[in-house]
Amino acid sequence: MKRHAERSVLSRQDLIQLEGVVTRVLGGGTMEIQCDNDVTVRGVLSGRMKKHRIKVIKGDRVQVSVSPYDTSHGIITLRMK
Repeated sequence: MKRHAERSVLSRQDLIQLEGVVTRVLGGGTMEIQCDNDVTVRGVLSGRMKKHRIKVIKGDRVQVSVSPYDTSHGIITLRMK
């Protein structure tokens, strides 16, 4: 009988929370975000934001959840005023 190798799964607490400003809207819910620590992240809208039809446009301030393994892309989880 084969056993599957154990996989480490990231939880929501393991993600890095960054804040920044949307600099470009690329289409399909993908956006380019300039974070406060001078890092550019490519982010997509979270499913909950799509479900509730929350619009994000260029110049909006957002919060992005980024994996510690690959900080070049993440998930937009919050639009701030």
